[in-house]
Amino acid sequence: MSGAEVGGVLGRRRAVVVLLAAVTVAAAAAYAGSRSAGPATVPLVDGRSAAVVPVEQLRVEVLARYPHDTAAFTQGLELVGSDLYEGTGQYGESELRVVDLASGTVRRRVSLPDTVFGEGITVLESRIWQITWREGVAYERDRETLDVLREVTYDGEGWGICHDDAADRLVMSDGTDQLTYRDPATFDQIGSVTVTRAGTPVRDINELECVDGQVWANVWRTDEIVRIDPASGQVVAEVDAGGLLAGAERAGVDVLNGIAAVPGTDEFLITGKYWPALFRVRFVPGS
Repeated sequence: MSGAEVGGVLGRRRAVVVLLAAVTVAAAAAYAGSRSAGPATVPLVDGRSAAVVPVEQLRVEVLARYPHDTAAFTQGLELVGSDLYEGTGQYGESELRVVDLASGTVRRRVSLPDTVFGEGITVLESRIWQITWREGVAYERDRETLDVLREVTYDGEGWGICHDDAADRLVMSDGTDQLTYRDPATFDQIGSVTVTRAGTPVRDINELECVDGQVWANVWRTDEIVRIDPASGQVVAEVDAGGLLAGAERAGVDVLNGIAAVPGTDEFLITGKYWPALFRVRFVPGS
């Protein structure tokens, strides 16, 4: 090998060494940057991002127990004054009811058409919105008479609904990981957000209750209730609501579903589909 050839080989080796060193430094810097960049973020619907927040762990403290109609396939629940409003489901059985909390007696009731499967409800000052599962119809009702004032249509399924007083908007779930925001007067869609927990989408968001700018939600087929920040869609607290019914009481019942805030307190009413009881509870710290 000539001197020129030897020099060329040595030059190429030096170039490789320099390149490898540069790659190593860059990788180390990237790793260090990822370690010091702070909490992870999740994207929001409008392209912004928010830091992933810790999820508070809560449990149920039972304060009282009330009777509940075991024929009620509970889909929506809301307490206004002394009136407990309950929407029920199933084809041929769907209703909107006004119930006496202490006795469980139905004071007033109206039936939905047999071809409609009732879902969530929310009560505004003088009106009630009641949505349907696959029919794409929402009923606006008079709060006193429960009569239908008008019907509006929407795309997709309807599961839960609540009124966010802080933002004056309706919040609606459809069984996916999306919450849809709607105008409370027109029912038009005005926004949406993806529900996530530690950056992972949360599906099967069911019955909703809006309280102080936050959204509480049942998660279908679980004994879990979550609190959602509607600005970011992130789950900020999760409640273990298991064990409310004794072993024998669970025979013939369906899933936990139905959550209503008790106005002026930090308490809630919760129940389930075909459950024999409705519980007044407080959500307290727990594992």
